[in-house]
Amino acid sequence: MKRFLFLTIACLFSIGGMAQIATDTYVEVLYFHGKQRCVTCKAIEKHTKEVVNTDLAELAKNGKLRFKEVDISTPEGERLAEKYRVSWSSLYVNKWKNGKEERNDMTRFGFQNARNNTATFKKELKQKINQLLK
Repeated sequence: MKRFLFLTIACLFSIGGMAQIATDTYVEVLYFHGKQRCVTCKAIEKHTKEVVNTDLAELAKNGKLRFKEVDISTPEGERLAEKYRVSWSSLYVNKWKNGKEERNDMTRFGFQNARNNTATFKKELKQKINQLLK
């Protein structure tokens, strides 16, 4: 009887933990690139990492903000690139809520601003991330 009660309680805690994960809201920043990258591609990566790891470090630390660099020339990167239908350097800022993804393609914005208008790039990237976390 004690064993049955223990297993029942353990299952309930497991289900409760799974429910918490399912309702978790976070933002995932994906930076796709190939082996060779131009100066602008490198600027997108550099300034995106600065925003995630420095400007919004507390969000990254608590799991509300995640960054993933994806090399599309690798087998696993190629699979993810197919999922997103990208074939070159791209920047996505995606909201995850209740296990559902809301994609935001910010590639054009990145190419227009990361290299020559860095302050605007970083400011608007932070605003987008914060907006998605609301």
